[in-house]
Amino acid sequence: MTNHDDIATSLEQLLESLIKMVGRANQKNDHFQKEIVQMNQSIDHLQKRISQLEWIMKGQLKEREWSPIRNYPKHPHTHTTSEIHDHLTVHF
Repeated sequence: MTNHDDIATSLEQLLESLIKMVGRANQKNDHFQKEIVQMNQSIDHLQKRISQLEWIMKGQLKEREWSPIRNYPKHPHTHTTSEIHDHLTVHF
């Protein structure tokens, strides 16, 4: 009978170990599922921002088509030609 008791004890320990392993795997799975939800929300947010930027860019392009002539503010040139030349670097 001792042999059957040892086998029963070993099987019981194995079952407990497997139950614990399944519990840990389920916890990890829950954690990963939460991360996936957060990533999907981030992707949705980024896609919304991209759509907004595309909409703005299309609006700016249409505005240019409607109004090709623009008045840009003129800044007085405070540098002389020689000063500008001194700041330019030429690379060969």
